[in-house]
Amino acid sequence: MPDDTKMPEMDAFLAANPDVELIELLVPDMCGMLRGKRLSRDSFGKLFAGEIRIPGSICLLDARGQGVDTIHYGIADGDPDYFCRPAPGTLAPVTWAEQPMGQVLASIVDEDGAPLLYDPRGILSKAVAKLAEIGLSPTVAIELEFYLLDQNPGLDGHPRPAYSEESGYRQSTTQVLGMEEMFDFEMFLNEVDEACKAQGIPAEAASKEYAPGQYEINLHYVADAMAACDQAAMLKRAIKGVARRNGLLASFLAKPFQETAGSGTHVHVSLYDKGGNNAFAGPMDEALGIKAGPALRHAIGGLVAALPESMAIFAPNANSYRRFQPGMYVPVSPSWGVNNRSAGLRIPPSDDQALRIEHRNAGADANPYLVTAAILAGIHHGLTNKIDPPPHSIGDQDPDNLPELPLNWHTALDRFRDGQILPTYLGEKYHGLYEACRRFECDQYHARIQPLDFDWYLRTV
Repeated sequence: MPDDTKMPEMDAFLAANPDVELIELLVPDMCGMLRGKRLSRDSFGKLFAGEIRIPGSICLLDARGQGVDTIHYGIADGDPDYFCRPAPGTLAPVTWAEQPMGQVLASIVDEDGAPLLYDPRGILSKAVAKLAEIGLSPTVAIELEFYLLDQNPGLDGHPRPAYSEESGYRQSTTQVLGMEEMFDFEMFLNEVDEACKAQGIPAEAASKEYAPGQYEINLHYVADAMAACDQAAMLKRAIKGVARRNGLLASFLAKPFQETAGSGTHVHVSLYDKGGNNAFAGPMDEALGIKAGPALRHAIGGLVAALPESMAIFAPNANSYRRFQPGMYVPVSPSWGVNNRSAGLRIPPSDDQALRIEHRNAGADANPYLVTAAILAGIHHGLTNKIDPPPHSIGDQDPDNLPELPLNWHTALDRFRDGQILPTYLGEKYHGLYEACRRFECDQYHARIQPLDFDWYLRTV
């Protein structure tokens, strides 16, 4: 369905970047990977008029980029093309490319212009709409952890923290929040900052994280959940692109090393009413020691209730579950607490207007659109059903009788399949598709013979 409303954005971009001859059309898939096409300048007008088509099945590929045999969509239905609609505000220069180039995120829409059933941006829009129905709008900020690695593995075939050309040193200790370690990759971090400025990505802080070679970049909050997720997707791409240009590999794998911390996606959410008031704010809650109203507790209650069936989204692949280990600042239970990083749902210290929930369960490998959709679903469920949460955690101590989290892939998919909350928000059809697609990859993964099979069993059984 042609749409010429975005032509002024294209014209302004080309005026500011007259040398650009290519634009990359980017569509997020179920796994959070960006797929699409590279278009020459003579196709720019068609792109921004909404006349470029792409196979809708690209949203349903597995992590290897392969189609899923167990679903109807793809080869079985003829693999039809659908229109791509560029996302406003995402057209930006690709600063790390060898030649002048632009990129733009897009949604896939059907013949009527509605979001395609399985487009992740469309799924998020449904969850946002549910909150709008009760007069609330989310403000979202996303934090991403990642590792900088050598492009080539070590002699053992395993990844290793990147060697720093600036310092002539390979990090080997944690040095969390260490400032000297920021200079180890100063050129990389500076180039990421430049890319963010060029692309309108509101990166506000970078820090050394809890492992050799691990870093985090935080995005400033925006009063638009879709924009927050677009910015997270663009940030991941910028980090990978700038790393590659500097001879490094940036990885968002949840757990690349057995002995050190995993990488997470932390999502901060506040809710505001039509008058701009924070819905979580309220009088002093003596038990929590902060000013908070019943909406905060109900939102947390809904998130706790939804967490077991949401884990298949927060931890979308086999490696994701290796991250959940005690003592690594990774929540292994649906706990919550005030200013408590050991809890999965943290209430950071803030004033009334910024009162928010930090959701810490998702891995860095998760799809930010689906993660945010599942979080907003849990919040809406808690608010509309007035669900009280379990007692809050103090320190690293969890209260009794918390729901059990599924901490392996098969079990998480079972809990997702049997879930009663998420189907209402994701849509029954997409809910079933997600389970089928991720189950297909799970079964394919576990059918492969792993190196440990030989190390542990070849000579001993």
